[in-house]
Amino acid sequence: MNKHQVVCFGEVLWDILPTGAVPGGAPMNVAYHLQKLNKNPALITRIGSDKRGQDLMNIFSQQDVCTDFFQVDNEYETGKVYAKPNHHNEVVYDIVMPVAWDFIGWDDAFNELVSDAEFFVFGSLAARNRVSKDTLFQLLEIAKNKVLDINLRAPHYNRKIVEQLLQKADFVKMNLAELELITGWFSNHTSIEDRMKSIREKFKISNMVVTMGGDGAILFMNGNVIKHKGFKVDVVDTVGSGDSFLAGLLSQLLDNADSEATLEFASGLGAFSATQRGGCPEYNTEEIKELIQNNSIKV
Repeated sequence: MNKHQVVCFGEVLWDILPTGAVPGGAPMNVAYHLQKLNKNPALITRIGSDKRGQDLMNIFSQQDVCTDFFQVDNEYETGKVYAKPNHHNEVVYDIVMPVAWDFIGWDDAFNELVSDAEFFVFGSLAARNRVSKDTLFQLLEIAKNKVLDINLRAPHYNRKIVEQLLQKADFVKMNLAELELITGWFSNHTSIEDRMKSIREKFKISNMVVTMGGDGAILFMNGNVIKHKGFKVDVVDTVGSGDSFLAGLLSQLLDNADSEATLEFASGLGAFSATQRGGCPEYNTEEIKELIQNNSIKV
């Protein structure tokens, strides 16, 4: 069995919050949580040859996250994002460009790594620059189960690229705002389930999940629709909550859990993450199980 059952691709960076700088980037957050869940992921990314890059490398080495596929760029700096919450408790991002993760180059070592993995996780943000985009599309040709984590951050996306990525995906995760934006391009559906159906049919996507913040999530898997009303928690910040949700979902799929248990655990981990600062908080799985046992509400 390949030791890396999940490979994540894309941005690593520092989220510069009002309270200070914390490690960030959706693929990195997903990999971090998968490691916390004992799934030993690998992360393909690129950092600058600067202190911020070395600090990221050190942090992830200390967490036993595989850094073998971190490329080092001598020209461009490590990624930075200035993140500020608005009055709706949503985070507004100013994503610096160009930075090192815009220039992830091809490496022949990716062939075996990605083709042997059960899941290949990628997002739309990493396709904003031609170099990383070209590498990504090469990897999509060899990946088994392609998991697209839509991550629409204006002005770092366009309809053409998003639709190309959707056409490649086997499993798609997006939030409600992204669902409404994307389906607005080609349909006039108003219900969430109709919007999800239109995307699945248009892009021939097998499985899909939509997160709705404090209102839970809807999962379409194996022909069934599963809903979870979510967990009521005291929110510290929502940075990385969707990424922890995805990691929780993938970990359950790797464990062959049923769809209801998969969505419940993912929702519990996402809710817990929202009670912590930054996208990579310290925790153990018992804390997630306790939150679920104490607050589980399903429909």
